This record gives sequence, structure tokens and C-alpha cells, in this order.
Amino acid sequence: MASKFAAAFVASFRPAVRPSTFFARPQVAQTFYRGLASIPKEQPRLRLGSTAPNFKATTTKGQIDFHEFIGDKWAVLFSHPKDFTPVCTTELGAFAKLADEFTERNVKLIGLSADDLGSHETWQKDIDEVTGSNLDFPIIADADRSVSFLYDMITQQDIENLAANPLPLTIRSVFVIDPSKKIRLTMTYPASTGRNSAEVLRVIDSLQTGDKEGVVTPIDWLPGDDVIIPPSVSNADAKAKFGEVRELKPYLRYTNVGK
Repeated sequence: MASKFAAAFVASFRPAVRPSTFFARPQVAQTFYRGLASIPKEQPRLRLGSTAPNFKATTTKGQIDFHEFIGDKWAVLFSHPKDFTPVCTTELGAFAKLADEFTERNVKLIGLSADDLGSHETWQKDIDEVTGSNLDFPIIADADRSVSFLYDMITQQDIENLAANPLPLTIRSVFVIDPSKKIRLTMTYPASTGRNSAEVLRVIDSLQTGDKEGVVTPIDWLPGDDVIIPPSVSNADAKAKFGEVRELKPYLRYTNVGK
């Protein structure tokens, strides 16, 4: 039954591939089934405000339950296409150098790369050597792409090409998750483009400031800059809460809540 389904699956994505030929190679068939088994029956909708899907995984810091790993802190989950690749090496080194900044904000970092644990451990030494970092946060070993599929870290092209490549590379995704396990921000980059680690810090500052002060932040905002008072707050309430209110338009009012 499974073979019939898999053959139909192959044909639906890659009509040029003959299922009988494809599955005649045991190693290829085994890899295909492993990749196919990683795809959730129902792909979760990873909307802002939805609960981050939980999972268990092997990492460079041992086995984890993701929700238990987050605990009562914030978390940044960010993915990488493959070990020993140039852009990923620079990214992980940059995040490692900012580890103290994230800790100050009550944030845990956890990376993911589509290779096995042994590869991760060797690569980590390269990262520290090349970037001068001391990488100490866990990196998920996602060789079977189970977490990559669960969090939809796959390109459309790779999804359509699963028959030929059932274990595609992951894209560069970023998920900021709050202590209640809600997804608060997502960023998605192609494999060719490295991320901006300072921007990840900036948006965490914005989210945490908004949660604490009941404000929103304007474009290019940094801690210490003026913030915006939401239109739902009356002038009287705004002045009572914030003191000084600078009104440019009835719908655009600024104040400052400090750094």
C-alpha cells in the first residue's frame, strides 16, 4: 500500500521519473521514505500569534523538548541549509558573539542545520576558529528534515521536486517565540542571503517594549528612540500614562519610554 502511494507521489511531482526505476535502488527508496515520513500529515499554519509547534530533537547540547527548552523565556529558532557552508558559518558566528545581548533580553538561541550531530560538532570548531566566536547555544541536527518540514522551512521548488530529492536543503528562517510559546515574528530568507543579526535583536527590543509599555515602534526604531502611542489610547489616557505626548496628527502621537 505504501509503495503504491509513494509511486503515485513520485509520479505526481516528477512525471519524467519512472517509479519502478526510482524504487529499484534500495538506498534511494529508503531515503525517500525517510523524507516522506518527515512531512506532517497536516502542515501547521505558522501565523503570528499561533503556538509554535513542539518537537523533540537531538542537538549539540543533547536531547530537547522544544517547549521545555523555551521554558519561561523568549526563544529565537533559526535554520541553516547545510553544515560547512560559507554564509551559515558567518551567521552562526555572529549570533554566538551576540549571545550575551540575547541573554540580557531573556532570550534563548537555538539553531538548526540539515545535517547530523557529528557533522555539527566538527563544524562548530570551524565556526569558532573562523569568526572568533565561542558558540555555546544548541544546534538541532535535522538530517531527516523533520523540523524543517514541521516549520515549513522548505522552498516551493524543493517541495515540488521531492521525488528527485526527498531531503532538500532548508531555507534561512527565523522564528521569534515568546514565553507563552506564541510565534511573535517570522523572517524568511533565501539560502543565498545572510541575515542581519542586529535586526533580530532590534525586533526583540521592539516586541518586549511594546508588551511592557503598550506602545508600537516606528520605522528604524532603536531603544531610546521615541515610540508611537496606539490610536486606541485617548489623549487623556496617554498624558496620564506617559506624561509628554507629541502629536503630529490625531492618529500619529509620539512619546518616549526611555531605553
